[in-house]
Amino acid sequence: MESQLGFFGLRYSGWVREALDELPDCFTITDPCISGHPIVFASNEFLKMVGYSRDEVIGKNGRIFQGPETDRRSVMAIREAIREERPIQISLLNYRKDGTPFRMLFQMCPVFGKEDGRVINFVAVQVPILKKRNGVRLGEDGAGFRDTVFRCCRREVCSVDMVRASTMELVASHDDREDEINEACEASELEKTKANAAINNILSVLTHYSEFTGRLVCRKRGCLTGNEQLVSSLNISLGRIKQSFVLTDALLPDLPIVYASEAFSKLTGYARHEVLGRNCRFLSGADTDPTTQFQIKECIRIQQACTVRILNYRKDGESFWNFLHISPVRNASGKVAFFVGIQIDDRCTNQEIHGLSPEIRQRSVVGAVKVAVRSLSMGASTS
Repeated sequence: MESQLGFFGLRYSGWVREALDELPDCFTITDPCISGHPIVFASNEFLKMVGYSRDEVIGKNGRIFQGPETDRRSVMAIREAIREERPIQISLLNYRKDGTPFRMLFQMCPVFGKEDGRVINFVAVQVPILKKRNGVRLGEDGAGFRDTVFRCCRREVCSVDMVRASTMELVASHDDREDEINEACEASELEKTKANAAINNILSVLTHYSEFTGRLVCRKRGCLTGNEQLVSSLNISLGRIKQSFVLTDALLPDLPIVYASEAFSKLTGYARHEVLGRNCRFLSGADTDPTTQFQIKECIRIQQACTVRILNYRKDGESFWNFLHISPVRNASGKVAFFVGIQIDDRCTNQEIHGLSPEIRQRSVVGAVKVAVRSLSMGASTS
């Protein structure tokens, strides 16, 4: 199919589809360069949500999910964002294949080609909005109530009047639910956070697999920020460091990870594309000490180094004690551009590797990263 070739055959490595299929999010990817702006990828979770098969979706425009109660103003706002090639986050009522409506948080952003700044794709994440009523989520109370009513009837412990009253209440409840699903409602902060994280994960995958074809993509026209350009140049130097570490961008909100070493992937079980764009706190879990988390946050706020022992979690859910060292990294102008975080499994803290203690190994990573960043940023400022 033309749309599939436009997406998979030219811009990205052939492995991109498998990588995208592993993501747990509901999303589609469209190609505005093809007539009709069709969907060229739909995630497994999205297909489950809407009830369509992949063959029924690929090559179609996203309007196939709209229906009679879809707000035209929301649709026009999305079209305007596409025309202006900018991101948008909006509440939208769509329809499944069986005709049932559902309200979702729709977040879309463009993907730009690095070499010419042209829009290559649009990524659209859909997060269902679950609205509560009297503390109960919609769709969770009706079935249980109905079962209770008719179980009572079967046991002959309810009168005809009770059945009539219960039936009337069910009808009213159903009407109320129809009113509520058609009523505009705001997404929760949790749903917004989930949408943002999904966008970051998808863009990390697309960026990674565009490197294999040499036709790089990114989320901003102009394309890479100064730090992102620096990290791109640093890749070879950072790849020589064999310790587990990540580099986060101090100039972007929420300090997203912009580089993760191979040793970090081995230690945590996360592939590089699964962590890029995320804050390091995703390694925390139920038993992670909030006091230690606050200590890390304060050291970052005042731009000072710190060393802590913190309980973290691998991808498979296994916990481990992380002997963690975090240090600010300044560029040639003296401004903190990154934070480097070096992780050592606490079970290995009593081991010396090549005659070096864990503390010395951590500081050697900090030194190597600082030298690489300063030398490259000095070169960039004089070129």
